[in-house]
Amino acid sequence: MCIVFTCGEHTFRREVEGYQGLVCRCYNCGNYSASVIKSNPWFTFCFIPVVPLSVKGYEEVTCRVCNFQQPLTHRPDVQALRGQAGQMPMVPPPGGPPGAPPPGWGGPKPNAPMRYG
Repeated sequence: MCIVFTCGEHTFRREVEGYQGLVCRCYNCGNYSASVIKSNPWFTFCFIPVVPLSVKGYEEVTCRVCNFQQPLTHRPDVQALRGQAGQMPMVPPPGGPPGAPPPGWGGPKPNAPMRYG
């Protein structure tokens, strides 16, 4: 007779209130694919969550590309964006219609021809 018990850990994740839909830059890979996630790790017994390993959980800035995690307390730039998720400031540039490039902006400059000698 053989009885098998499996033990492990499962982490429940959800977006933090006030940061829903916010996408910020990852300091590890440089991509704009990080979001603020609250993680709650649990000890599991036979795939059933039994004991929480953390009372409050962890609020982290987590990248979806490289899985880099950084505590939210170390990212004041993201904390300043709280409640502004999905909002872009739509201020028209002076002297032009909304969505027009600012005055004096001519776009990217073409590459200069190579000089030899």
